[in-house]
Amino acid sequence: MHIADFVSGSFAGACGVAVGYPLDTVKVRIQTQKQFTGIWQCTVATFSKEGVHGFFKGMSFPIITISLTSSVVFGTYRNCLQCLTQARGAGCGPNTKLEVFLSGMVAGVAQISVMCPGDIVKTRLQCQTQFKRGGPNIPKPKYQGPVHCLLSIIKEEGYTGLYRGALPLILRDGPSYALFFLTFTTACEWLTDNSKKRPDWSAVMLAGGIAGMAGWTVGTPMDVIKARLQVDGTRETKQYKGFFHCIRETARTEGAGFFFKSLGINCLRAFPVNMVVLVIYEVLTGFLRGEPNSVEPPRFGLD
Repeated sequence: MHIADFVSGSFAGACGVAVGYPLDTVKVRIQTQKQFTGIWQCTVATFSKEGVHGFFKGMSFPIITISLTSSVVFGTYRNCLQCLTQARGAGCGPNTKLEVFLSGMVAGVAQISVMCPGDIVKTRLQCQTQFKRGGPNIPKPKYQGPVHCLLSIIKEEGYTGLYRGALPLILRDGPSYALFFLTFTTACEWLTDNSKKRPDWSAVMLAGGIAGMAGWTVGTPMDVIKARLQVDGTRETKQYKGFFHCIRETARTEGAGFFFKSLGINCLRAFPVNMVVLVIYEVLTGFLRGEPNSVEPPRFGLD
């Protein structure tokens, strides 16, 4: 197994959270609360009411959980490619685009069991617009922090409550990661001269940004449904009976276009986040293997 990929993927994922968390908070609020009508309006309203802290609510828990999920994603992806290479036999050449696509899909689905609990805690904390300290007539936030939120969900909804929204997460991350790794690998090949065996850092960063945007293009509709199911009923009566009912009601009341309302901010966030994640991942992986100058994204899993 490629242990280095699990370790470097973990650290790279944590760095990615820190870079993209403010925009992720804005995205979640737009998806789940009608009082926020757009990126700029949500950003201004959040800052004026809650300050800079409002953009980083609940970040400590995702730093831990997303570092684990990134570890699972990169580790599973490379090891799946390795298994497919061994199944084809030695001397069959590099992995095919289909193998890259399938390995990415397996990696995306594999990390759901680790990701769900942290993701629902993150989403619910991001949607809290109340202050912990306020006057007697100002409603207090339901959750006092990540640990309190986690324990409250277990107490009120059971352990299964931590996996609310798991189905849309699977339908989001399976195709998203499949397209992400396929786009990243293809883009690196296009951006690398035939005379070079490995891409330049600029190619890695650009390919990572493009791949992130491609992944979110197919993942945004399910991301909307996931977020709505996760926060449904936290302060008012539940609106949705389940996954399909949420899709029907969202389409009926707000139109099909709402499923892509947060696509712009997802792409805006994905470009810098995935640039950071992939560069840090490549640097650490090369270092842990004793090859500090090694960068080989087009050849994921072949060594």
